[in-house]
Amino acid sequence: MNQYHILIVDDVADNIQVAMNMLKEQAYQFTFALNGQQALDMCQQHEFDLILLDIMMPVIDGYQVCRQLKDNPKTHNIPIIFLTAKVDIDSISKGFQLGAVDYITKPFHSEELIARVKNHLELYTARQTLNQLNCQLQTNLIHKEKRYVTELEDSQKEMIYVLMELMEATSDETGSHIQRVSEYSSLLASYYPSLTADDCDTILHAAPMHDIGKIAIPPEILHKPGKLTPAELEIMKTHTTKAHDILRMSKRKYIKAADVIALQHHEKWDGSGYPQGLIGKDIHIFARIVALADVFDALIHKRKYKDAWPIEEALAYIVAQKGSHFEPLLVELFVDHFDEFLKIAKQHG
Repeated sequence: MNQYHILIVDDVADNIQVAMNMLKEQAYQFTFALNGQQALDMCQQHEFDLILLDIMMPVIDGYQVCRQLKDNPKTHNIPIIFLTAKVDIDSISKGFQLGAVDYITKPFHSEELIARVKNHLELYTARQTLNQLNCQLQTNLIHKEKRYVTELEDSQKEMIYVLMELMEATSDETGSHIQRVSEYSSLLASYYPSLTADDCDTILHAAPMHDIGKIAIPPEILHKPGKLTPAELEIMKTHTTKAHDILRMSKRKYIKAADVIALQHHEKWDGSGYPQGLIGKDIHIFARIVALADVFDALIHKRKYKDAWPIEEALAYIVAQKGSHFEPLLVELFVDHFDEFLKIAKQHG
């Protein structure tokens, strides 16, 4: 896009001017609204690439504005960043539950606002490009389906590779971790009774996307070396739903599989996981497999916030989580073929 169009909504004109002054060097086009209804009306008349939205406004507050925009197919995909003085966990959680992509508390620094606005505009453009690509590919498929099936899958694999490069560059994920989780997952799938060779291939190429949503997490949270605060943890958890927002429009095999894996790989067999609290087989088998593979690899390798666990302790932990975090059958298959998983860990250490 040559110029992004941003809508700033705040009932205090000075606050709007502050945000515009901070962003003026970025050559964005600005429109402003002084109340929620005015913002909703403007969204029907103009196309916006991003909305900076205050929460505490009279008559129609920011939450109501966000809810109505997300319920409207015309405005559903516009990224919304809340700019607000409300800093409690409940307010932050509510903002993300309503569909906001980010939450910045006042007073904020210009560098922070510039960086987050830039990131979300680029992600929005990437999603639009992905949707356009899918539409183009679907049209071509009508005429030459057999030929294009292979090309589509190759394109998806190439796109996944590009996104993995982006994730490795911007998040806390390493290429080796992504490769190991992918191979663990495919191996575990090969021993699961109801899965086919095609399923194993699908999970092999989709599993690397399990944490793609982390590219949308603020870097100061993602790379924090110490323990996250409750509010930061709530933001970190949104990497599952942020990934779903990026991937959900695709109808293609690998991307659809990546979508369900990214959304559900933090669900737990006993229902205590997130973001949906799914229980047992309500969790997709691909996500149940990647959950085990991801946890095992995270345990046995050093991270910024922890040392690597000894192999024996990591295996004991997986076994202890049988029936709570992990599906019992998957734990049994993992233990029965543990030497093969250990071989993968050593090959890509």
